[in-house]
Amino acid sequence: MAKQTFQKPKGTADLLPGDSAKWHYVEETARLLFSDYQYSEIRTPLFESFEVFSRSAGDTSDVVTKEMYDFYDKGERHIALRPEGTAGVVRAFVESKLFGPEHQKPYKAFYIGPMFRYERPQAGRMRQFHQIGVEAFGSESPALDAEVIAMVVDFFQTLGLTNLKVTVNSLGDQSSRENYRQALIDYLKPHYDELSADSQVRLENNPLRVLDSKDPRDQQFVADAPSILDYLSEDAQQRWDQLQVFLDALGVEYEIDANVVRGLDYYNHTIFEVMTQNEALGQGWSTIAGGGRYAGLVEEFGGPEMSGVGFGIGLERLMLLLENTQAPLPETAPLDVYVANQGAGTEVVALQMVQAVRSFGYSAERDYQDRKLKGQFKSADRLKAQYIITIGEQELAEQSANLKNMATGKQITVKLAELYTDLPNLLEAPALAENEAEK
Repeated sequence: MAKQTFQKPKGTADLLPGDSAKWHYVEETARLLFSDYQYSEIRTPLFESFEVFSRSAGDTSDVVTKEMYDFYDKGERHIALRPEGTAGVVRAFVESKLFGPEHQKPYKAFYIGPMFRYERPQAGRMRQFHQIGVEAFGSESPALDAEVIAMVVDFFQTLGLTNLKVTVNSLGDQSSRENYRQALIDYLKPHYDELSADSQVRLENNPLRVLDSKDPRDQQFVADAPSILDYLSEDAQQRWDQLQVFLDALGVEYEIDANVVRGLDYYNHTIFEVMTQNEALGQGWSTIAGGGRYAGLVEEFGGPEMSGVGFGIGLERLMLLLENTQAPLPETAPLDVYVANQGAGTEVVALQMVQAVRSFGYSAERDYQDRKLKGQFKSADRLKAQYIITIGEQELAEQSANLKNMATGKQITVKLAELYTDLPNLLEAPALAENEAEK
């Protein structure tokens, strides 16, 4: 009978050691940089009540209508795996009453973790994917919008990315959107039969979504569509002008693109995307981060009227990009000390020795397969060990060990007691270092 084999679900990936070190580096870079801007990490459940996402994303969005992983649990509760990070953060913000006056405003939080969408897997787009995102609640200031945009650019540049394009737009306030909505319907209605099936539905429910369409049938009409920037109210126009002043002051290079609308219903005023060109992500400019300002979400979840601003970054696409641009990502760290042993009684001492080495803060490894010394030394080479401690029967009888610097080839014999108590100084011993004449 053939053995049953198992494979990971379609649209998922195993993150193996080596790759996980690179992901950890990117995530830690985000944690350190965002903390400089006073953002703190928030962790919300991987699944929520279905309504958390259907109410926030809008019932007409692709996320809700096509891509949600949802199911009924054993208690007949309608549950969904989170398709994005904002809704869960807003729910937690309201449930924990973080909108109260005792909390600093804006309230700044960031998240890092897996999201789930049922869509066709492709390069950089998975069914289980990962996002880094930030949310800031409780300030209407366009200066905060500018700072958020500057922060995401700062993050990418810190990782070594240089070929970046920032596009910004304004969706205005409610009155701006209503005026523009009607103008867009009037423009698109005569072309109804030529639009894609999705855009025909969107034209009735949410015409701004047509601008977001990637379908070539829609693109020809999007190019000549009226600009929302021509329909901004006086207040929205003033805010839009201020944003540009602040971005200029921060030295953020940007382009204005009236067709940037983002995919979710809750955005208003500032929206933006950060793009780059790289073959790993396909032809032309590809979006690697997007976000903007939103209103109504906190209220939707039972909190007070309070706006927010934030962005999301897809980690799979970012990692593809970093690999393809030879950005400086960490390799597996070399081993500090390998402990080799052979002979009766040396097993216990070798086990104690690796623990002692680790207690000084060094990485240590030893053999667990009863190999001869030659095999152990090969392992040390593969692990790029910087030092080897060798203990044989004779060394054990003399309560000593051989300590070798692999870079210089120099070796000294030291007492076991000294290794247990004075290892850092022994590793720096002049007898193990290169002589000046040998350099």
